[in-house]
Amino acid sequence: MSFHSAAAQLVTLAAEGGEHSGNHQSLNPYLVGGCVLAGLLLLLWITTRFNRDR
Repeated sequence: MSFHSAAAQLVTLAAEGGEHSGNHQSLNPYLVGGCVLAGLLLLLWITTRFNRDR
């Protein structure tokens, strides 16, 4: 596979990205973002609880 053919395939794939965005209609971005934020804050809290070297 040459560089030119690989680049042409990637351009074709990127051009089709607008038609197939992959977003599901029932996903609420605020709910997903809130869950991710809560998970990251939980991981931060767990990390600070185990880091007791002071």
